[in-house]
This record gives sequence, structure tokens and C-alpha cells, in this order.
Amino acid sequence: MLSLSTGHIIGIVATLIAITLVGIYAGRKVKTAADFSVGGRKANAAVVAGTIMGTLVGGASTIGTAQLAFQFGACAWWFTLGAGIACAMLGLGLSKRLHDSRLETVPQYLVATYGSNIGPVSSIFSSIGIFLSIVSQGLASVALLTSMFNIEPLTATIIGILLVLGYVFYGGVWGTGLVGVAKLGLLYVATIVCGVIAYDMVGGYTGLAEKFTYFPWFSLFGRSFNLDAAAGFSLLVGVLSTQTYIQAIYSGKDAQTSRRGAMISAFLIPPIGIGGILVGLYMRAYFPATPSIEVLPVFIMKFLPPWAGGVVLATLLVAVIGTWAGLALGVSTMVTKDIYKRFFRKLAGDREILFVQRLLIFLVCVLCVFFVTGNLKSLILGWSFLSMGLRGCTILFPLLGAMFFPRFVSPMAGILAAFLGPLANLAWHVLYPTGLDPLYPGLIVSFLTLVLGSMILPRRSKQTAIEAAS
Repeated sequence: MLSLSTGHIIGIVATLIAITLVGIYAGRKVKTAADFSVGGRKANAAVVAGTIMGTLVGGASTIGTAQLAFQFGACAWWFTLGAGIACAMLGLGLSKRLHDSRLETVPQYLVATYGSNIGPVSSIFSSIGIFLSIVSQGLASVALLTSMFNIEPLTATIIGILLVLGYVFYGGVWGTGLVGVAKLGLLYVATIVCGVIAYDMVGGYTGLAEKFTYFPWFSLFGRSFNLDAAAGFSLLVGVLSTQTYIQAIYSGKDAQTSRRGAMISAFLIPPIGIGGILVGLYMRAYFPATPSIEVLPVFIMKFLPPWAGGVVLATLLVAVIGTWAGLALGVSTMVTKDIYKRFFRKLAGDREILFVQRLLIFLVCVLCVFFVTGNLKSLILGWSFLSMGLRGCTILFPLLGAMFFPRFVSPMAGILAAFLGPLANLAWHVLYPTGLDPLYPGLIVSFLTLVLGSMILPRRSKQTAIEAAS
């Protein structure tokens, strides 16, 4: 079994110290709840991009991509490719309307069109969807930590939780954004290095062609068109519907800055997955007995110089923890703003809101222990795709209706769409686990409920909509 050398440890410690210093600087910027959740709306394009990529580029896009490529090939690219396309659409199509609303959560935007009852519904289902993605990051952290330190999965999960709390507990969106920028630079170098080494050792294109057939290994639909098209589409609808990424748009100092941040993310995210795919294919060709979830960390420890391997392992660890922390931040923001403040403490002050957000992050992490330790052999990207799809079935069509057709949608239709869409997704997943991907039934039910319901049910008057928005 592989173990860390002195060189590995030096590289890990040096990298973690550098990232920690950035996090400490980030934490000093947090003075109010607004600073914590939307950075005081002062973030530049780099921080907006860092916040988006700091969450999207994590365990799923690195360790999870290598795992899926090891089993099925190039179809593993759908996570980072779909994320890049989604960020482009977020920047070009939605960023200005979102930023100009001056809100903090997606449910708040929906409430302005559909009334207050849609807030809790959308918050609950969106939070469930995001939690599924948190589980995927927990699995990635277990794979990484067990490979590095030869420890038990439960111990690795607890260490991951402690790192998450240290990462985001004080920094909020500033922590995820600024550390995301620093992390992304390191992660790009790490991905390029690993991909180039794997490509060279396998013999380049000729070696790959000799060892793998075109289908399924080099096809984007290697598992099946149903599964892989849904995987890419789930990233599109999930990113456009997720509090964490939209929260980054809200944090920009102006709409143009937020748009630039989203477009930077769209350009930079897709290449991240290519390195993981090349590593996965190399390990499949020469080390097929490797546990699939450990493919990337094992490759790093085997083939990179110890000090460089330590830097890459530490960077991956920060990537996983950063994504986990960013997702937990999104859940805590929605639940605090849309449920706690509305139903429990309408007059809660700034310090109380900040305390509740941090407490919720802690509780989400603790709950994650049970799901991670009970699903250690599952696909990391499987949880991520399911998560993105569930979020999209809850938010996408009600949000698009509120943004572009507010005078034509019915409040009750929007509430029903946000409720029935994710229910259809979950029910289909349980009843037909090997059939049509549950993303499609969920989106169809959500869309038809919104459209047909808006034709039948009464709409809001213009004056009522103005009052709700204010």
C-alpha cells in the first residue's frame, strides 16, 4: 500500500499553509451577515469566478471524473463540459437580471413573482439537492484522505468536516471566492501536469488508440445516450438553478462584473476534466485492479515527484473541501433567509443571522457523515448528476418564468411547479432506477404545471407584484 514520504508531507504542509493564509485574510473581511453571504456586494470578477469555480471545481470534477473515466471513458467529461456551458448561459442570459434585483437568494427572487409560499418550498427541495452534491464531496474527501494516510473512512470523513468548518466558518463567500482563486491556479497546474504525464506514459494518441476502442472509451455517450445526455443537461439546469452559483452573481460589485466572472468560469472549467480523463484511462490500461475511487490520488503518489505530489494532493484536498464548504454555505443562506427568518425570528438581528448560518453549516456537515459512510462504493459523479437534476426540477422553470414572463405566470402554478417537479424526479428515480433518467420527467412535470397552471389559475396584478418585490 502506498504511503506518504517526507517530500509528500513537505509539499502538503507548504501548500496548506499558503492557502490558510489566504483564508485568514478572507475572514478579516467579514463584518456583517451581508459580507458573509454576498461579500458586501464588493466582489470583483476574479472573486465572482473564484466563488463559482471554487464550488464547481472540486471532488466531482477531479477525483470523480477520473473515477468515471476509469470505468467508462470520455463520457466523464460531461461534468466539467456541462458546467462550462451552464456558466456561459448564466453570464450571458441571467446575470444582469439577477444582480440588479439586489437580493441574496433564489427563493427571494421567486417570492417577488409567486408570493411568499414558494420560498420555503424551493428552499427545502433546493437544499436537499445541494446536500446530495455535498455527499459527493464527502466521498471524494474520503477517497483522498484514505489514500494519503491509510486511515478508516469514518476518520477521514470527520477530518474532512473539520477542514470544511475551518475553511468557510469565518470566511463565508469571501473565503470561498478568494481561496477559490488561489486554488484554481494550483489546480490548473496539477491537472495539466497529471494529464500530460498520463498521456505521455500511455504513448500518446497512438497508445490510447491501441489500448481502447472508440466506443465506449472515446465517446461522450459511452454509457448510453440516455444517461450521458441527461448528465450534461443536469449540469446546465443545475447550475442555473443553484443558490451557490447565483449567490456569486449577487456578490459582484456591478452587473458587468458578475457577468465577466461567470464568463471566466465558462472558459476555464471544461479543460479541468481532460486531465482526469487521461489519468483514468492510463490507470485503466496499466493498473485495472485499482479501486476506481482512488485512481487519481494513487496516480499522483505513484508517478509525481514527492514534493510535487504533495502540492497536488494538498490542492486536490482544498478543491474538495472548498466545494463542500461552498455548497454548505448555499444551503445555510437559503434556510436562514427563507425559513428561519420568516417563520421563527422575523426580527432577528445581523449577529443572530450570522450565528444561525454558521450553525447550519455545522449541522449539514454532521448529517453528511451518515450518508458518506453508508455509500462508500458509489459513483461520486452519480450523486452530483442527481443533485443537479433535482435542483433544476425545483427552480429552473419557475425562475425563468419569474425573470422573463412575470406578468403571464400564476403564483399558484409556480408553487405547484416547484413542488411537483422535484417530487416527480425523486419518484421516478425510486420507481424506475434503470429506465429514463429522472431529470426528464421532473422537468416535464415542472414545465407543464407552470404553463398549464398559468392558463387556468389566476395571475397576480401588477400592483401586487410590485408590492411583493418591495
